[in-house]
Amino acid sequence: MNILTSTYTTQHNAAPFSQIQMSDYQPAFETTIAAARAEIDAITNNSSLPTFENTIEALDFSGQTLDRLSSIFFNLNSAETCDEMQKIAQEVSPLLTAFSNDVSLNEALFLRVKAVYDQRNKLSLSPEQATLLDKKYKSFARNGALLSEDKKSRLREIDTELAKLKLTFGENVLAETNNYQLHITNEADLKGLPEGAIEMARSLAESKEKEGWIFTLDFPSYLPFVTYADNRELRKEITIAAGKKAFQNNEFDNQEITLQIAKLRYERANLLGYETHAHFVLEERMAQNPNQVKTFLNDLLAKAKPAAEKEFAQLTAFAKELDGIDQLEKWDGPYYSEKLKQKLFNLDDELLKPYFKLENVLNGAFTIANKLFGLTFKEIDTIDKYHADVQTFEVLDEKNELVALFYADFFPRKGKRNGAWMTSFKPQYIQNGVNERPHISNVCNFTPPTPTKPSLLTFNEVTTLFHEFGHGLHGMLANTTYPSLSGTSVYWDFVELPSQMMENWCYEPEALALFAKHYETGEIIPQEYVEKIKESASFLEGMATLRQLSFGLLDMAFHSNNPTEITDIKAFEKTAFDGTSLYPDVAENCMSVSFSHIFQGGYSSGYYSYKWAEVLDADAFAYFQEKGIFNKEVATKFKENILSKGGTEHPMILYKRFRGQEPKPEALLKRAGLI
Repeated sequence: MNILTSTYTTQHNAAPFSQIQMSDYQPAFETTIAAARAEIDAITNNSSLPTFENTIEALDFSGQTLDRLSSIFFNLNSAETCDEMQKIAQEVSPLLTAFSNDVSLNEALFLRVKAVYDQRNKLSLSPEQATLLDKKYKSFARNGALLSEDKKSRLREIDTELAKLKLTFGENVLAETNNYQLHITNEADLKGLPEGAIEMARSLAESKEKEGWIFTLDFPSYLPFVTYADNRELRKEITIAAGKKAFQNNEFDNQEITLQIAKLRYERANLLGYETHAHFVLEERMAQNPNQVKTFLNDLLAKAKPAAEKEFAQLTAFAKELDGIDQLEKWDGPYYSEKLKQKLFNLDDELLKPYFKLENVLNGAFTIANKLFGLTFKEIDTIDKYHADVQTFEVLDEKNELVALFYADFFPRKGKRNGAWMTSFKPQYIQNGVNERPHISNVCNFTPPTPTKPSLLTFNEVTTLFHEFGHGLHGMLANTTYPSLSGTSVYWDFVELPSQMMENWCYEPEALALFAKHYETGEIIPQEYVEKIKESASFLEGMATLRQLSFGLLDMAFHSNNPTEITDIKAFEKTAFDGTSLYPDVAENCMSVSFSHIFQGGYSSGYYSYKWAEVLDADAFAYFQEKGIFNKEVATKFKENILSKGGTEHPMILYKRFRGQEPKPEALLKRAGLI
């Protein structure tokens, strides 16, 4: 019996990780795709006239076993992969793409959907049902249902090819990350590095049976090195190594793959009647079209650039004064920024880290969620984990009823991709009168514990934990009928609002007092540190804003133009970065080929949404500050109008219902110290 195709008998219907064999996946995909296909056939061949219930609703609830299997498999392929799993991913991705195309290009099915859509004004649908109908109709119309047969056939080829290319892109970046190590045997080369970073590097060397210390491109190892190591040559070496991932003309080179992805996306958009990939994507976003996005990014650029140039000049003068450096390079940025921050605010991560023990920070996030939304997190060990590092929690409401399961997976390891993300193993929806509760996961790569110290987080890691936890709350508090509108299934440029919103509490004395306690003495973080954290929050904000805008503009350069004319990715990238560059270019480096957000993840034509959501979150948090950061009335409005509503209505309608007005960019510019 294949556990992945059976009904789980686990507690809370949790994923049965310990019972899954690697050999189960391929046959399970084949079986569940066949079952989902049969469900689609039953909807298509239904002899009754098409109705909302027998067509639109039936479609949304179809393929649940396949969806559940896909979420388990692809989540593990990101968090706990191996060669065998990557091989299976390459084999099943084309099957899934083919099935997805078979649905969206099924003419008879589309005619049923269209029949319901055409009489939408006569049906008395709730806002959620109206949204679902609109979404289902567009999922066909925007994915080729109106195309001729030969064009449908080409669309299938493109989608299959894209699915494979995106997987290979990610595998190459992971391989290049794992292939590099900076092996130090001379203790003098460690000068400037914090004790925790040195200890972590020694542990890594010991685990590889080597003398000395090993640093890698994993963030908890890489970041402290470029921030604190006094040895400029070694900072240069590891910075260049990070920047040339998948840009080394070797078997893991992504230049051709990046170009192919961009060209296929462009061809796909043209096939569907859109000018570019960005025009296609942005039609279903708050921003609506590439011009709006470019105007938004360039307006922010105009406001941030003078501040960024001033900050860069200040940093350059500081490095010159301190070490006689004439030209700041990319490997100098984090190092001198940290030194200047220490000088101006007498504050550094090493001073703060003892107050941010991981367990305390996580409990702080839980406490804040309790104060705002009435949630309680109870750690349990009765459900399966996919790795010993994972913690599992029941999330309960004020009536002690289950709201969600929560998985927390915080440390780097070989089979885990870099970065931090939220995902789900099971969505929330209401079917047959039962409110199925979601299973949500936060995956991060934080500084791990060492033989002598617990996991102590940098302040940046603290805000990352709160960020992903904000996405998590969006998933956990979901309360919609249909799975495709639940939780984070919202317009992409709205999805970062709950996550970025939660980061705000990390800067508030009242919130920090709940969890920022010294891991040895229990002393609450001193008020002067809290004030310095707040003061330093907008330190070099102009430069940070410019960096974010450069990524958004690069994304737009690839996706709002015709990429068939690109012959040299590096030269193309350099031109896209022209208006935002502060540091001299590094010839050996190219960011595009490891820009996983847009070439592997779902952020193509959507990277701007980080900044877009900052406008929303600054405006939304201003409301909390006005009424009190733990004000129950504002929190309830946020929960009921944003967190629980998913994608059931247009995000601007939901936002205005919460806030009483449209968001104003002034709140962001003010917070960033740019006005």
